[in-house]
Amino acid sequence: MTTDPYAVPPHGQPATPEPYPQPRQSSRAVPRVISGLGGFLLTPVALSVTIYGGSRLQQGFSRAYSVAEDPLGLILLIVGSLLLLGVAFLGALSGIGPVLGGLLWGVLPGLAFFLSPHDIMSLVYDVGARELGVGLLTWLIMGALVGSGFLLIGAGLVGTLSRRRSNRV
Repeated sequence: MTTDPYAVPPHGQPATPEPYPQPRQSSRAVPRVISGLGGFLLTPVALSVTIYGGSRLQQGFSRAYSVAEDPLGLILLIVGSLLLLGVAFLGALSGIGPVLGGLLWGVLPGLAFFLSPHDIMSLVYDVGARELGVGLLTWLIMGALVGSGFLLIGAGLVGTLSRRRSNRV
């Protein structure tokens, strides 16, 4: 075997394969679209189910000092939390999903509430159902919606940074 990089193999003999084949670059469009749509559509559902379940539990606890009185509220809280975990796992496909969901459905509504609490309170009471509205306002007042939004943004950034790090190694 010759070390000449310009040498051509004789006619009829197969060329020797490269000792270190280069990895093929695949398109990232499909994972980005799936993650983006999942973050955009699943985050409000997950937050609504979590908030509604938590509101039911809070009302039951204030009446009877027990969360065992409302198993539906507990189930909704767990299902909503698992859906939020699913949004965070979308960061493994692409960071755009959790970042988009956290920004649109967590951070921006929370910042709007901090800037104009009276307007947001009247809007929530005018539009939303009673239990969901009370739960949403509780999350807004406590800053839990902003916190969950930043956690989703962090999950998306971690997914993106870990993918970049694995490509360098």
